Amino acid sequence: MYDVIVLGCGGVGSAALYHLASRGARVLGIDQFAPGHDRGSSHGQTRVIRQAYFEHPDYVPLLQRSYDLWFELEQRQSQPLYHQSGVLEIGPPDGEVVPGVLRSAREHDLAVEELTALDVQRRFPGFQMPDGMAAVFEKQAGFLRVEDCVLAHVEQAQRQGAELIASEAVTGWQATKQGVTVETAGQRFEARGLVVTAGAWAAGLLANLLKQADVELTVQRKHLHWYGNRDPRYREEDGCPVFFYELPEGLFYGFPQVDDLGVKVAEHSGGEAVADPSRLDRALDPQEAQRSERFLEAHLPGVRGPRTRHETCMYTMSPDGHFLVDRHPRWPNVVFAAGLSGHGFKFASVLGELLADLALQGDSPLPYEFLRVSRP
Repeated sequence: MYDVIVLGCGGVGSAALYHLASRGARVLGIDQFAPGHDRGSSHGQTRVIRQAYFEHPDYVPLLQRSYDLWFELEQRQSQPLYHQSGVLEIGPPDGEVVPGVLRSAREHDLAVEELTALDVQRRFPGFQMPDGMAAVFEKQAGFLRVEDCVLAHVEQAQRQGAELIASEAVTGWQATKQGVTVETAGQRFEARGLVVTAGAWAAGLLANLLKQADVELTVQRKHLHWYGNRDPRYREEDGCPVFFYELPEGLFYGFPQVDDLGVKVAEHSGGEAVADPSRLDRALDPQEAQRSERFLEAHLPGVRGPRTRHETCMYTMSPDGHFLVDRHPRWPNVVFAAGLSGHGFKFASVLGELLADLALQGDSPLPYEFLRVSRP
């Protein structure tokens, strides 16, 4: 009998495993893949982290706590996980990104600079800013080493006594008021509580709940590209920031060169529907790749190297693009985080703490009400 079982130990699940174990809970994590795998949503070398959140100002307090927890994990692991490169965001002055950044900055007194086209040319000469666009720069932002973060949470959880079963898929779970039962192909486990952090597989594991709530999760295939680079203007060590562009043709983002792979770039908008996350097509999409390459040619013209790497990952989308974090309405000993909608990894540390609160205490002092299934 465990206190809590965690289903899915990727970005958020590994953090939940750690926070539960650090509080003395007897906790078991189960994942169909090995820690740090590239089969889901928490891989690809880097993920953006920023506080002036254009998606909604309500996320900012969670982000501030998330920063504290990432720093704490770095200290425990004696390993750099967060890189403060800053984030340069460019878009229409009446669009979604720049006004959203400025709104969050005003409401939470965050340090964000508004830049003119001349400012961008002087400070970040490798970037082209289209006419009529606005720009903002958040210094207290950058990127996380995504696989390192997952592995650090798992290692620290195991040091605190957590158990982990990897490379074994869950076939189902049942709950009563007294506890839960989780089944895999060959084993059966019991616990007082359950945390479901299954990423793209959450729709199947939470099917009844989502149906009753009339909420549909959809999964999208996304592509990550790396291009060789010899231009120092795009290297992290020479001051290149993370970048995000809101353009008429879509939303594009990327990272400075951190190793021999070069500059990483991806499209945040778009994506192809995934019917079964276990059968994800990981092949390169030439048309999608051309979109990213046209973006680089127009806005980072100094990046001229060939593609050095390509990966696919998945966005699990909620209907409104905001997370779903809650307790099961019928079984309060079952809690979950799902539908992170392609912008959740930076929150993994604080979502792990929040889920541990809900699993062990039934509630949390963290401001998460706006993420509950029944939106306020």
